[in-house]
Amino acid sequence: MWDLTRGLSAEGYICDMLCASFEPAKETKIIQLGECGRCIVQPSIAQASGTMLCPKMIGWVRKHAREYDIIHIHHPDPMACLALRLSGYKGRVILHWHSDVLKHKAIMAAYKPLQSWLIRRADKIVGTTPVYVAHSPALKDVQNKVTCVPIGIEPIDVDQDKAALIQAQYPGKIIVFSLGRLVPYKGFTYLIQAAKYLPDDYVVLIGGTGPLQESLQREIDDQDLNGKVKLLGFIEDEQLSPLFGSAKVFVMSSIMKTEAFGIVQIEAMSCGTPVVATKIPESGVSWVNEDGVSGLNVEPCNPKAMSEAILAICKEENYLIFSEGARRRFDQVFRFEEMINKIIKVYENKD
Repeated sequence: MWDLTRGLSAEGYICDMLCASFEPAKETKIIQLGECGRCIVQPSIAQASGTMLCPKMIGWVRKHAREYDIIHIHHPDPMACLALRLSGYKGRVILHWHSDVLKHKAIMAAYKPLQSWLIRRADKIVGTTPVYVAHSPALKDVQNKVTCVPIGIEPIDVDQDKAALIQAQYPGKIIVFSLGRLVPYKGFTYLIQAAKYLPDDYVVLIGGTGPLQESLQREIDDQDLNGKVKLLGFIEDEQLSPLFGSAKVFVMSSIMKTEAFGIVQIEAMSCGTPVVATKIPESGVSWVNEDGVSGLNVEPCNPKAMSEAILAICKEENYLIFSEGARRRFDQVFRFEEMINKIIKVYENKD
């Protein structure tokens, strides 16, 4: 939402992003995004099941809805959906379908009528990959108004000097990098197990924090993999560039459809770093990583296949082909300006 607002503002489109504060707040906060864009942050009163409870969003949309030609809702966000439903807005609605609601079944039972209304109300439904929206049970009867706008980012500019410093910390090692919240659906336990099948001149670096940090470290200790797998903890933004640049391969080991896209894949591709990802049924992850071009895709929960894919990419005769393919895939599909151009076409009803 932030990137779309920033990009549309740069193109001269007057646009507002409305969201709820993550932390408790008393007043509305407005952040200017370029000459034409604003981020309007409304105070929330609580958080429940991943949803910010923010009654002021409802009041703000009711008051200002008629000022807009288009309202663009990002799903899943029950609060935004409710605000639109109660606003009386009669204009065009774009629905960005990032993910199905896969958890909180009791809450979903209550939310489903509102979600069904939103799907009917939307003039256009935008997915981030064609695979995900084609297989979403909620969208099976509205495929005629579904389109795809892949997420786009600015390419990461690798600081080669800092990348060399990271490589120097692991002399003689081929670095395999992964990044994400240490939670079950990310499948890091399978990446740790895959390290057992890699030669001793490989080291796996996993960045991120989360509730599984202690259990994953215990697994590393129990498997005697401390020389082969390192949990790096929280990674500052300025550290990402050299980590991507130092890595020979990036691995996305996720195992559930909760992983719908995997932005870290395109961050790696922008650096020319090939990707090993998983073929999660009905997810867009393996579409993002084009098999045989930007990297290789393997079955989820399969450490042996994961290690074999890493080794195949790192073969001397293969590596340059995959590295060039990763950067080419990024340039052709996932550039920031391409995302903005495509969303403008959706707004102009040309897609």
